[in-house]
Amino acid sequence: MFMENSFYFTKTFRYETLNEEKRPTKIIYVLHGYGQLAKFFILKFNTLSDDYLIVAPEGMHRFYLNGSSGKVGASWMTKEARETDIKDNIDWLNALDSDISKKFNIEERILLGFSQGGATAIRWKMNSRLPFDKTIIWASDFPPDMESQIDQLKGDNGNYFVIGNEDEYFNEDQQNKLISLYKSVDFKISTYLGRHNIESTTLLQLLSDKNN
Repeated sequence: MFMENSFYFTKTFRYETLNEEKRPTKIIYVLHGYGQLAKFFILKFNTLSDDYLIVAPEGMHRFYLNGSSGKVGASWMTKEARETDIKDNIDWLNALDSDISKKFNIEERILLGFSQGGATAIRWKMNSRLPFDKTIIWASDFPPDMESQIDQLKGDNGNYFVIGNEDEYFNEDQQNKLISLYKSVDFKISTYLGRHNIESTTLLQLLSDKNN
């Protein structure tokens, strides 16, 4: 009789940082989208002040973007063993924060999730006790497995949803539905003229917002 089995074994995870040598007290975790690598994604944030420690974790699943050779990307999960991967993601992100917190005196903790990384960011936020001062969800669906708990996000004035008006992955109707959903749980909405990418001017505006 066919049976699926699993067992626990440790794995080495990878992450990139910017500004470690400056000993900053503010940290931004930036979670990349589908098919990206942390070492390239983190470059989108190199215009930020060195007051910020930028940490880019990388999804545990790496793969060739085209065929069986060439450029490589990473993913946070697929539909296979989804629940296990979600738990593993949260566990290793919590462990990463614990390690970072031992090295730096963190006074402000910011979480940014882009595209597929946005869903991972929401799961991390809602399944951990970490005090994120700001959470920025950028061009991402709300994870369906968290919809039954979505009301937990109400009343937090440090949550933001961002999307470009020309985002190639969300048409106008889809954008409006996402904006309505995030608004319903008190996310501040920010839009910009642009496509599916991190837009630096908008990012700087959100980081300077005082949450009031």
